[in-house]
Amino acid sequence: MKHMATAAGSLTLEQYHKQYGSEPGWEFWFGEAVRKPVPTWYHCVLQILLGKLLFRARYVAGSELDLRIDPNWEPRPDVTAALSITGRYPTKSSDIELVIEILSDDQMRTLLDKCQQYARIGIAHIYVFDPEGRRIWKWNASINDLDHCVDVDLPNGTVLRYDDIWSEFERRLAPAK
Repeated sequence: MKHMATAAGSLTLEQYHKQYGSEPGWEFWFGEAVRKPVPTWYHCVLQILLGKLLFRARYVAGSELDLRIDPNWEPRPDVTAALSITGRYPTKSSDIELVIEILSDDQMRTLLDKCQQYARIGIAHIYVFDPEGRRIWKWNASINDLDHCVDVDLPNGTVLRYDDIWSEFERRLAPAK
């Protein structure tokens, strides 16, 4: 993960918003502007698909939304979902039902750090998708690590089935082949 900080060594949240806030692909990590990896085709296709599947499951879902819950850490999850929206940005963990990160050119260590931070700020449902390997993991706070999972059990009781996700993903890739 590449960090860019001010000459003084620490970027304030206000400076971050002024300098990077309107630019896609940046996050605020404890005084540093951190560049997100550039998404691959697979990442982009899966991001759109997951948003649509979450919508069908009665969620409001969006991509690259600033989570303004912690003044020291403002991530932009690949996909964020909630049962309802209260304001322009989520400002409490209770505003968020789940977050999803999708592997592109990310380092797994970076994603583990990110999952730990999501759990720290109170987000209970955290998933990581690997579109290349067709794998899904769920954050397990009790072991502070990811557990491989097959289906995505949503907080509202809906289940996104592994086969449905990946078969739809394949169909969406077909025109690009």
